[in-house]
Amino acid sequence: MDHWDKIEGSPVKLGETWVPSEYAYNFAIYSKHAERVSLLFFAENDLYHPVHVYHFEPHRNKTAEIWHCRIPAVNIRPATYYAYQIEGPSPEAPYDWHAFDSEKLLFDPYSRNIYFPPDFDREAACHPGSNMGRAPLSVLQSIECAFNWDDDQPVHHTSNLIIYEMHVRGFTKRDNSGVTEKARGTFAGVIEKIPYLQELGITAVELLPVYQFDTQDGNYWGYMPLGFFAPHDGYCMSEETCERHIEFCEMVKALHRAGIEVIIDVVYNHTGEGNEKGPTYSFKGIDNTTYYSLTGNPESQFANYSGAGNTLHTANRAVRKMIVDSLQYWVREMHVDGFRFDLASVLTRKADGSIEDTNPTTLGQIGSDSSLAGRRFIAEPWDAGGAFQLGSRFPGHRWMQWNAAYRDTLQKFVRGDEGQIADLMTRLYGSSDLFPDDCLHALRPYQSINYITSHDGFSLYDMVSFNQKRNWENGQHNEDGTHDYSWNCGWEGSDAPEDILKLRKQQVKNFFTLLMVSNGTPMFRMGDEFLQTQEGNNNPYNQDNETSWLDWSRLEANQDMFRFVKQIIAFRKAHSSLCRSYFWREDIKWYGVTRYVDLQPSARTLAFCLHGKAEQDADIYVMINAAANTCGFGIHEGTPGEWKLVIDTAQSSPQDILESGNLGSITKDTYDVQARSVVVLIRQPG
Repeated sequence: MDHWDKIEGSPVKLGETWVPSEYAYNFAIYSKHAERVSLLFFAENDLYHPVHVYHFEPHRNKTAEIWHCRIPAVNIRPATYYAYQIEGPSPEAPYDWHAFDSEKLLFDPYSRNIYFPPDFDREAACHPGSNMGRAPLSVLQSIECAFNWDDDQPVHHTSNLIIYEMHVRGFTKRDNSGVTEKARGTFAGVIEKIPYLQELGITAVELLPVYQFDTQDGNYWGYMPLGFFAPHDGYCMSEETCERHIEFCEMVKALHRAGIEVIIDVVYNHTGEGNEKGPTYSFKGIDNTTYYSLTGNPESQFANYSGAGNTLHTANRAVRKMIVDSLQYWVREMHVDGFRFDLASVLTRKADGSIEDTNPTTLGQIGSDSSLAGRRFIAEPWDAGGAFQLGSRFPGHRWMQWNAAYRDTLQKFVRGDEGQIADLMTRLYGSSDLFPDDCLHALRPYQSINYITSHDGFSLYDMVSFNQKRNWENGQHNEDGTHDYSWNCGWEGSDAPEDILKLRKQQVKNFFTLLMVSNGTPMFRMGDEFLQTQEGNNNPYNQDNETSWLDWSRLEANQDMFRFVKQIIAFRKAHSSLCRSYFWREDIKWYGVTRYVDLQPSARTLAFCLHGKAEQDADIYVMINAAANTCGFGIHEGTPGEWKLVIDTAQSSPQDILESGNLGSITKDTYDVQARSVVVLIRQPG
């Protein structure tokens, strides 16, 4: 006699599960308020007429809030896709705010592949009624889609962690990217560029969202996720659905072989279904009140702490389980090394929207999961609802965090703003004000992700080329985008005289030098190493075109800049004093042009000597001049002959950064640091 679960299905594992011993599929879906559930199967050649429909019986196919069934594969041949139809209480029911529509096709939230049919129509999902043949569908997982990982192991860097923020499509989509035509803009394109990443010296890629998203939504960056388990089809070469996760795995495996960590940007704060006017693809129609935070206001039903129209109800245990299950899947099946959590403060919000400051349940569940131990967690420690939890205010104390304070201080100081010296010292030191290592907090400087630019905002070259954003093409009357502390070096736009172009390169070198001599973990965005421009657009989230695609001709045109960035990365890796796990404390001495730091508001100069004895490393002397005139810095330690010149950003290549066998000699106890430049000296131990 068969066990009941072989007939009625098991509620234990959500989603679709292949049961090889029975040659059957198990399906399970969470819906607390559903009254009727049906499962429809479709053949590849007809998406308007299901080949089989299974109607769940509540007294047999429901356990608590989970609906489940088990169907022999032979019963649904020749099905390739499936979707749910769910009926529940009327949306007019008082205070419930349900959004059930018994005619809507809904894909499985746990789908590992989502298929968009040729007749896919976003508008059909935005209105009540059937969207048969026009709806995204879940793909039945083939038993033949296994991936051979061989001996692949996780990669985890510590002191030599250099993060490169990358958009998979934009990285290689242009025809001058040097990758094969079919691979442009795909996971395979990233594989072809691995030798470039190795030459540059980065040790981790942080990929903008790779989850399946709706391309008709207009969010090129991918921050409108639909499926938290499915790789985005647009980043794959093959049109075969079962190949999608294989292509992603091939990329991860190749990056691991090159010693490069894979971090993915995850968006567990909202979905691409938008507000009450947005489409119904899955979560809304399955159980709106479970998956989303709702306001109770009929004119604005969805809480919007994400800025994207809705907010996932992460305080709900079913949603928390989905998030953890998703993370486990990307670790277990896809071998991802870490996660960057978009708008992570949403994960600390309670059911009423208030912030849970102490031990938020969602973060606790993520942090205590043994299968996620050893993986890297990076928080964007704020949200669009006003929460700003940077540093010790973010409750996930084992997490690394994007340091917006570092970004803002460095942008303002390098452009020449007054009153930045004290803040600059704190940021270079590792932001001890935000990541204190006292007994109460016990945080570390490496938890600070130091960055100057990211996908949000100007590229680094545009930071020194534009005072005003140029976002007109985004269709929002140039009112969108972040506020950057940019300075155009005296000429607005790309087409500038030679002296302006020289100063811009010098400013970019200043940014990279300060980034790489700061305590903390450096991150920069793709293309900044060869002066990528977006022509002043600082928010090209909907620009799937040459505005956002890397222009690899700029690598050839700016080989001097690429060389500088490559060398400054190598310099950081070679000096363990710069990237310690703890604050520099007594190993650093701060100076100004004279022996004392000038903290007056008008001051724009700073120097420091970092002693390397504790790390069996060389001493490093850094002189920083953001003023518009040359300043003669005293070298306040050692004797002139002990110091060697490594970097002078005012010099042209290759004199701007010297290789280890060809360092410059310092013969005096002063050094003239040119206007808007940085100089770095080293003194070998002994």
